[in-house]
Amino acid sequence: MQSPQYLRNGEAPQRLPPHFHSTVSVQKLRRFNTLILVFRFASFCFCLSSSIFMFTNSRGSNFPNWTDFQAFRYVLAANAIVTLYSFAEMGVSVWEILTGSTVLPETLQVWFDFGHDQVFAYMLLSANAAGTAMAWTLNGQDTCTASNAFCIQSYISIALGFAGFLFLGFCCLLSGFRVVCFIIYGSRFHL
Repeated sequence: MQSPQYLRNGEAPQRLPPHFHSTVSVQKLRRFNTLILVFRFASFCFCLSSSIFMFTNSRGSNFPNWTDFQAFRYVLAANAIVTLYSFAEMGVSVWEILTGSTVLPETLQVWFDFGHDQVFAYMLLSANAAGTAMAWTLNGQDTCTASNAFCIQSYISIALGFAGFLFLGFCCLLSGFRVVCFIIYGSRFHL
């Protein structure tokens, strides 16, 4: 499109036709966005459950507490951060399903989703790996014999965190697909 200073006298600027989406591609896009929403919801639920299990993992002053172990604090913090991120991204996904447009400009949204999915997935994996190592270390000590419920609840929290990582990993794959579509076709809506 020409800029206004180069238009001839009385000539109207040319309008580019809007990006055409067939009914089939709109349905595919909705299904794709709904699949992302389902994975983000699953990640949200598992990470929230993991955070709650770890936060409530204390039996009193004479028993071990999750705050006594840095790895368990890391598990709680990572799962809480991913819970908040997944909740925000669920809102973004609902917005995209309802309006058909992105919250941020398309280029920024594609890279924002992909980059943050990657960073938070790796953070969650490292936190749960550290928690697993600590849980295995405590298994051979007096901590688990004195308070078996503490260790079992730690195992459950870590397992829920790994499940949250799994679903966040699926989100990484889908956001990576969007990045590839954006690089190849210039739009993430090409299906």
